[in-house]
Amino acid sequence: MLDRSVSELAKPRRRLPNQRWQIYPQKPEFAQNLAVLTNISPIVSQLLINRGMETPEQVEAFLNPESLVLPSPLEEFPDLAISLELLQNAIASQTKIAICGDYDADGMTSTALLLRSLRTLGAQVDYAIPSRMHEGYGINKRIVEEFHSEGVGLILTVDNGISAFEPVARARELGLAVIITDHHDLPQKLPPANAILNPKLIAESSPYRGVAGVGVAYILAVSLAQQLGETKGLIQPMLALFTLGTIADLAPLTGVNRRWVKRGLQHLPKSNLPGVRALIQVGGVEARGDEKAGEAGEKIPNPKSKIVRLSISTSLDGTVAEVQNRSTERSQNPKSLKPEDIGFRLGPRINAIGRIGNPQTVIELLTTDDMGVALELAMQCEQTNASRQLMCEQIEQEAIAYVETEFVASLQKDRVLVVVQPNWHHGVIGIVASRLVERYGVPVFIGTYEDEEHIRGSARGIPEFHVFEALEYCHDLLGKFGGHKAAGGFSLPAENLQVLRSRLIEFANQCLEPQHLKPLLKIDAEVNLNQINQQLYQQLNALHPCGMDNPDPIFWTPNVQVVEQKIVGKGHIKLTIAQTVDNQQYKIKAIAWRWGDYFHLPSPVDVAYKLRENYFNGNTTIELELIGVRLPIQLQQFFASPPIPSSTTFEYNQRHYTCGFYKNGIEAELRIKNSEGKVLAMQPGHIIGLLGTNRQNAQEIDISQPQYDNIIQAALQALLVLSAEL
Repeated sequence: MLDRSVSELAKPRRRLPNQRWQIYPQKPEFAQNLAVLTNISPIVSQLLINRGMETPEQVEAFLNPESLVLPSPLEEFPDLAISLELLQNAIASQTKIAICGDYDADGMTSTALLLRSLRTLGAQVDYAIPSRMHEGYGINKRIVEEFHSEGVGLILTVDNGISAFEPVARARELGLAVIITDHHDLPQKLPPANAILNPKLIAESSPYRGVAGVGVAYILAVSLAQQLGETKGLIQPMLALFTLGTIADLAPLTGVNRRWVKRGLQHLPKSNLPGVRALIQVGGVEARGDEKAGEAGEKIPNPKSKIVRLSISTSLDGTVAEVQNRSTERSQNPKSLKPEDIGFRLGPRINAIGRIGNPQTVIELLTTDDMGVALELAMQCEQTNASRQLMCEQIEQEAIAYVETEFVASLQKDRVLVVVQPNWHHGVIGIVASRLVERYGVPVFIGTYEDEEHIRGSARGIPEFHVFEALEYCHDLLGKFGGHKAAGGFSLPAENLQVLRSRLIEFANQCLEPQHLKPLLKIDAEVNLNQINQQLYQQLNALHPCGMDNPDPIFWTPNVQVVEQKIVGKGHIKLTIAQTVDNQQYKIKAIAWRWGDYFHLPSPVDVAYKLRENYFNGNTTIELELIGVRLPIQLQQFFASPPIPSSTTFEYNQRHYTCGFYKNGIEAELRIKNSEGKVLAMQPGHIIGLLGTNRQNAQEIDISQPQYDNIIQAALQALLVLSAEL
């Protein structure tokens, strides 16, 4: 028989995705009862249970966020009152105000939001953003002293500042007032600012707890406009910028974020901001009619509905009344965007400028009132984003090659990946870090040399790993650092690199177990292909907008056949899958983004996916966005522990074969033998097999080719029948 291991021939591209599937426990009776009580479908009810909602009141608050009575931000943010007083006094005395922003989408939208609103309210205001390449994240002493030399009296940070103790202390020494607006995790020692607005300083139960930097800026700006009695014409432009920044920064779409983003997505297509209109046009985003109306605009309250206390929160919403009828007569809104329109189209065009361009481009884009200027600046964003994509692809391939050579063998032991190379562009390594996390399933700290003596990097985590706490664990080895649970940034002397790697391995081994080192896929429910239709898709709209902490529903279907597949674009797999239900075959198209490494997918497989609408030639169809594939459970069990007996005979094309599972080293393999003594051997998840009478003369073959794939399917079916009989 064949004695050369198939695994010796297998390359990484031949594996299936290395994932762990976590399928929520299904509660059909509970879901049915909740569905009846809340007048929603059982499938949506189950999805809400998965997201932690188990009472009609919780469901009502989630599905109809307009029904919430928001507390006044003045009651929630301890330093909001003094912040408003400082800003009012600066406007009244025409004291110069300077905003220090950040170069990501959150920071740039925050900066633009406060610039527009403060200028409209009569302030004398300018801004500065530190150089990503030369200074890194956050306000610094150079900016503080430059502000001082320009006669600035009040500094306002946005999306940064919470860790900037020394720069803020220097500003206070120079006699400048400082308001910090930030949302990043709190350091052990807060800077000596006059006021700090950060949702991490307020109660975890507060609806404002999850706002990003742009959310803090929005609350401050609208509160100020209300205090001055100047809200007219300000709310909707600021809501547009809030929506862009919140989604692009991956802020949780819960609490006020869900409420305001839901509105913002409906207002964006008709925004009066030239910069937003230009981005939508250049990004090729089309508004669609699949959001329910009634959440973004106001309805006349039902005379029988309860009276609701009005507060400063009514101005934050830009509304007059807080009650909206939750009813079955919601009409279709023909113009609405979805979070993915921003996350995949608009956000990257903004972020690309901050990564490899000049942030001033985006600030001018979002503050100009000239449509011609806006279109020109939007085209600059488009061109810069194209360059960013090419740069990311190149660095990703270099990083993978480096990891496969140096670190892949020790990943299970190290439980963290620290990758540092020269000549990488710092502006895009964070994106590459995310892709490496997706590929290898471990936290990734990636960096590049600024010079021979200094390294600057980005970090991305996995659910069981806290990036900011990991950086704090290494604080004595680092220069500047900051971030939150999922991501962070850092700098360090190059001489500390090896010690940093050892320290991070130590931290990772304290909080991670081997089972954590696979990307986690949380799956909501099992669905058969015959259940996927427009009706199901429309029912899911009740959950929108989806994003962080309210993810798109993920479904799975077992034991499907891959009937067609091909590579399209830059390494995407376009495929058709089929499932037989009640003796009838159902087919549906699917796309697997950036899965070229896994082509050609085996069959049969279990698939996990999101539902997507595809618009083509005026037709709308429901397709699958594949995010998970695994061997069917029966085959996993076969390969892991073959039954005894584990071989059988079968007939294919009028020829007789024997087949069975056999251990070969640490893995089992399927072997199929014909009457002439030729053996076909393959292992699960690989597309290369061996064919021959012995391993010495066996040839490598692509088992995804139809002549081999068909006979493998026949053998697997025979073994499944054998398993059922045992």
